[in-house]
Amino acid sequence: MNLGNCPRCGKLYAVNFREVCPACIKDIDNEYERCATYLRENRGCGIQQLSEETGVSYRQITKFIREGRISLIDAPNLAYPCEMCGTFIREGNMCLDCRAKLVKELGTANETAASAAERAKNAAVYKIGDKLRKE
Repeated sequence: MNLGNCPRCGKLYAVNFREVCPACIKDIDNEYERCATYLRENRGCGIQQLSEETGVSYRQITKFIREGRISLIDAPNLAYPCEMCGTFIREGNMCLDCRAKLVKELGTANETAASAAERAKNAAVYKIGDKLRKE
């Protein structure tokens, strides 16, 4: 049996498929129920209002949204921050601008790696010009 400390409350528990202890799982489920009930009654509320009215942390509500437990389809004012810049988004982890920037940086890194590999490949090739220059 694997034992671990719960990252939420610090108690020792038998590690299972969830990353928190059974007591915290119940707390999280209760928080979800409070959020879901409030959202059914107040569809136009934002994430800050939801947090204040239910007592559930902003971070936990964001986690519910990312896990798909809270649907954004019926809640037009719910959005959560981009992980890179903090702009409010409704899907994914990053906004379109940050995603484009990341793709561009990855493309640049790939080009740099490819050119370095090409230089290394060319350096290993014997060329007659190299021999003539040395003499």
